[in-house]
Amino acid sequence: MAKRLVILSAVAVVFALMSLSSLSVPPAAAQQRRAPPPTGPVPRLPDGEPDLSGVWNGGGPVGDLAQGLAKGDTIPLSAEGEKVMKSRQSKDDPEANCLPTGIPRIAPYPWRIVQTPTHIFFLFEGNIHSYRQIFLNQTTHPDDLDPTWYGHSIGHFEGDTLVVDTIGFNDKFWFDFRGHPHTEKLHTIERYTRKDLGTLVNEVTIDDPGAYTKPFKVTFTARLMPGEELMEYICQENEQDSKHIQGPARTP
Repeated sequence: MAKRLVILSAVAVVFALMSLSSLSVPPAAAQQRRAPPPTGPVPRLPDGEPDLSGVWNGGGPVGDLAQGLAKGDTIPLSAEGEKVMKSRQSKDDPEANCLPTGIPRIAPYPWRIVQTPTHIFFLFEGNIHSYRQIFLNQTTHPDDLDPTWYGHSIGHFEGDTLVVDTIGFNDKFWFDFRGHPHTEKLHTIERYTRKDLGTLVNEVTIDDPGAYTKPFKVTFTARLMPGEELMEYICQENEQDSKHIQGPARTP
């Protein structure tokens, strides 16, 4: 696992050094080489519901949201959304500064699904060990939501697919390293389908009239990492406040 941490940290450094205009995908040399995901039938709970539990990697955009589009599709940025995106610089990426990724973005680190009868939790290794909670025991969103990084998520199963409806976002996170924006009007619907033992497909509908001219879909795939555990990873915002903490130099 130490080797995994070193390689993934290198990927994060590469992202931080690349400009928004030049980023497309992480260099092949920087990507971690992994064995194919395990094969086998979808595991199920005693009631027959698919069991999504496990440690996963992937399942959302890292470098570029457009990588999840169907062939021929484009991201329908509005004029205002395009203006915001062009104004952004890579050094200001919240995820690169130890802040949460939001939805549907995924850091290049593993994450775990914990499934209970009333909630599903996503636990993230990267940055601040943040988490999402998806309420399976609620059917509507509260009326008085405070905007947050991950919003308020309610979920239910449609056959073997977990459908997650989320609103109540703040406007702080970026969809990807390129800086695709969103507003507090953002509404996402994620559809998680475990195709087999080692494959989890996430189809996301993004609806944000504040930054895009129409709703659009992106699809990403996560892979199971059997035998892996989430590792401790402390993000320190590039130690930007270290001089303040240390105080002024002392004179002998």
